[in-house]
Amino acid sequence: MASFYDYFSLVLFFAIPLIMTALGALFSERSGVVNIAMEGIMIVGAFVGILFINGKLIPGIDSAVEFTEAIGGVPVYLLGMIIAIIAGILVSYLHALASIKMNADQIISATAINTLTPALALFLTMSLALGESAGTDKLPVARSLYLIDEVPLLSKIPFFGELFFQNVYPGFYVGIIAIILTYIVIYKTKFGLRLRACGENPHAADAAGINIYKIRYLGVLISGAMAGASGFIFVIGFTIEFNASVVGYGFLAIAVMIFGNWQPLKIVGAAFLFAGLLTLSDGISFFPALDNLDIPEGIISMLPYLITIVVLVLTSKNSRAPKAAGQIFDKGER
Repeated sequence: MASFYDYFSLVLFFAIPLIMTALGALFSERSGVVNIAMEGIMIVGAFVGILFINGKLIPGIDSAVEFTEAIGGVPVYLLGMIIAIIAGILVSYLHALASIKMNADQIISATAINTLTPALALFLTMSLALGESAGTDKLPVARSLYLIDEVPLLSKIPFFGELFFQNVYPGFYVGIIAIILTYIVIYKTKFGLRLRACGENPHAADAAGINIYKIRYLGVLISGAMAGASGFIFVIGFTIEFNASVVGYGFLAIAVMIFGNWQPLKIVGAAFLFAGLLTLSDGISFFPALDNLDIPEGIISMLPYLITIVVLVLTSKNSRAPKAAGQIFDKGER
């Protein structure tokens, strides 16, 4: 039971940033703009957020410990996430500007962002944050400073209290809130209806008086905000040094969105499936029976990505992508 509990708790924490990124991509594609720049936006959000919590953006603050002692771990974490969200919005605005206003190819625009951001983060780390004399291009991540030890009363609930309300990061709760709000916004609000209309038939939506450009801008900016936050959540939760990488999580999130058929609840289910496989590949010791099979470690590590490819191939015929996703909207054409 103990090993299963440890495994499931890791699956939860792996799944949250994956879900948030996939749901962010959902907002963009539902508006009609393909955004495969989620990987690059996650990197920027994580980079700026880590800079902030390490005190690099605050005069007079020299370390994460000093910053945390000044105002507390949870406030620092939440402020860092807000900074990451702002950074994500700014980067996604570049994609929106190129794709919507300038009618650029959406794939090329997003690819440019994915290519630029890792190199930019490494350059800024060496030149501004640490300095070349530091001899490293990695930012330290003091993970233990931001854990919530326990939530009063709720942490006493058998099994679930220990799983959900003890030793968790604030980002876990942000992710749960994001899932609920996404479902409500997409299916229960006027904005969600307009968003889906823009992704399915923008000319019909335009004839109904909907501002297609505005809705698409909002969809892309929301995707950037969620990717920036999820990049920050991922790095804080799973690394001790940030080296301008989120290990392909942005691209995996795109696959999760497709496998989830562009529907929030199915995306959540797909994310848990892939998070379970990722956790298994990193911790087969949770299951001694599998460990005893002497399967090569490389095969286990490749398993999540191989299954991703197979699942996408098998489900591609049933995919229900927004019909106008990736199409440039020209108000004068019908």
